[in-house]
Amino acid sequence: MSITINEIPVQRVAKSRLPEVDFDNLAFGSVFTDHMFRCTYRDGRWQDAAIVPYGPLTLDPASKIFHYGQSVFEGMKAYKDAEGNAWLFRPEENQKRLNISAARMAIPELPDGLFMEGLKALLEVDRDWIPARAGSSLYIRPFIFASGTGFHASPASEYTFIIACAPSGAYFSGKVSVRIEEAYSRAADGGTGFAKAGGNYAGQFYPTQLAAKEGFQQVIWTDDHHHDYIEEAGAMNIFIRIGDTLLTAPTSDRILDGITRKSILRLAEAEGIPLEVRKIKVSEVIAASGDGTLKELFGAGTAAVVSPISSFGYRGKKYELPELDDSYASHFKKRITDIQYNRAEDPFGWRFPLD
Repeated sequence: MSITINEIPVQRVAKSRLPEVDFDNLAFGSVFTDHMFRCTYRDGRWQDAAIVPYGPLTLDPASKIFHYGQSVFEGMKAYKDAEGNAWLFRPEENQKRLNISAARMAIPELPDGLFMEGLKALLEVDRDWIPARAGSSLYIRPFIFASGTGFHASPASEYTFIIACAPSGAYFSGKVSVRIEEAYSRAADGGTGFAKAGGNYAGQFYPTQLAAKEGFQQVIWTDDHHHDYIEEAGAMNIFIRIGDTLLTAPTSDRILDGITRKSILRLAEAEGIPLEVRKIKVSEVIAASGDGTLKELFGAGTAAVVSPISSFGYRGKKYELPELDDSYASHFKKRITDIQYNRAEDPFGWRFPLD
């Protein structure tokens, strides 16, 4: 399916809900824009692309999404700068990753242009929903799910692709305390951990609930074999600073190739910050905490950009992280958000104009 923005039909709402929205008090992902982009895969091709009013979907009880969990999604944002210009951040990476995830889940990949043209068409219609307040943004959720029917355990014959949006205020995670997980695994070798598949997140909820009962907000996932190596932090990639060296685990079958992660790695390389992408033993982190060289742990992802970790628990003991005036976490968050909001030069070509 080859399509351009001008070829996508638009069915506008009779009355916008925009005047009813309090943009000064926006909870993350709870208020939705007037429209969404929708496209269907049937008869071996993607078709019927359109902008339609945001609203409930009608699905057959036998839709395979309910039975076999074929679904993938992305998370991205649109921003406005001080002059009211609108921008995306590295959208081609979201498009690429969505197709990588789709292929792993036996979902038909989106043809070149459909993702970006549908996204641009939607944001042209709902442009006024992009918040102009500092720190706020329009969260964008592209997703594909199996809408074809049948109880037989096989890929569906029909899929639905939707892009929906939610204006969101500044994401303040505050101080986060995490527990290093040893009983449960987020993903396994040969599995779907590298894909942004819905089931990966559903499987995280129960271990996270258990950690919450012990006073932790999130878990740090470890490898599925012996739980010896650090992998991810909740639903984010994780970075560790020992001395002045920044460490993160390499991507694999088990670890998502995060776009914020890649951006931090590129920034660190450009700025000459000592960097190692390698397997990191839990015992190494514990030892660094003991000798005072462990400076920081932080998560990296779309929603919070960077989320500092103030403490972590391991085998019944709690380890505190020092409070730093010159933290890598705050530095990288500022560098990335300055590019996203057009407050700084973009030497990497990450900023994508919508105007």
